[in-house]
Amino acid sequence: MFGLMTTPHFDRRSFVKLSAAAAASMVTAPGAFAQDAPAFVLPDLTYKFAALEPSIDARTMEIHHDKHHAGYVAKLNATVAENPSLKGKSLNELVSTLPSVGDETLRATLRNNAGGHWNHSVFWEMLAPEGEGGKLEGPLEEAIQSSFGSADDFRKAFAAAAASRFGSGWAWLIMQDGKLKVVSTPNQDNPLMKGIVPAGDLGTPLLGLDVWEHAYYLNYQNRRPDYIKAFWKVVNWKDVARRFEEK
Repeated sequence: MFGLMTTPHFDRRSFVKLSAAAAASMVTAPGAFAQDAPAFVLPDLTYKFAALEPSIDARTMEIHHDKHHAGYVAKLNATVAENPSLKGKSLNELVSTLPSVGDETLRATLRNNAGGHWNHSVFWEMLAPEGEGGKLEGPLEEAIQSSFGSADDFRKAFAAAAASRFGSGWAWLIMQDGKLKVVSTPNQDNPLMKGIVPAGDLGTPLLGLDVWEHAYYLNYQNRRPDYIKAFWKVVNWKDVARRFEEK
């Protein structure tokens, strides 16, 4: 999910030149391409920027994906390049083993940028154009009813967590010890960050909502509750159900 890269188009002349250059570089610097390749890439969206309108406008989606998320990826790759001990580690490893990073500055950088990359990568998948993400039903709906009383009570709990998050952060539906729970994390923290977030907020994320201002301010300004309400129209319940079934 996080390592896919698109292949640029080359004409025949460019391909020949590139192949020759590659061969030459392998003679002088074996393994250079593997070392220079970015460890992580910005995932493509599976829908157009405007596909979530009117719930989330196209300009917000473009800035959010191409600027904010891309920024986390660039900073994370720079950090990995500067710290050989991090090379080869997956994104999940980076966010779930933060306490093992002894350098406080490095740990904070990973917390922000690996966290930002992980959170946004799954967030895009948790969204779908209205009518294309299915609906809450089946075993997931039954589990939500069992945990919260009803689907409406779940939405109220989730909306409250999102609205009450002071400053920037996320609201999450997680699976914790076999039970569903709503939690909230600050900044780019997420429920996988054992030793970083409180134990009560740890679990497997099934659904997340970004409540940083950059996620909604162009359209909703300071009306975060309106953004949260609109979010329910573009939830990809198919993806949430898949995560629930794979828990």
